[in-house]
Amino acid sequence: MEKEWEDIKTNLLSSVTKEGKYVTQIIHFKGGYRKTIHGVDTVSIETGKFTKFTCKDGRFILINDENVLMVECFKEED
Repeated sequence: MEKEWEDIKTNLLSSVTKEGKYVTQIIHFKGGYRKTIHGVDTVSIETGKFTKFTCKDGRFILINDENVLMVECFKEED
């Protein structure tokens, strides 16, 4: 049963975790606005109406998914 739970928990993680523990994300919003966020902790990413995650420096960020067109991710050194 424990192995089964681990498989389920792993499958729920964001695919960004494959890039490493920390990434830089460039988020492209409707209207042409872009925001670069450094030090995104990939394990902390949760999706829903708002995507939520924490950063290396302790920031907690929420992004309204309805306003996002695209997200670019770049691996950072751990």
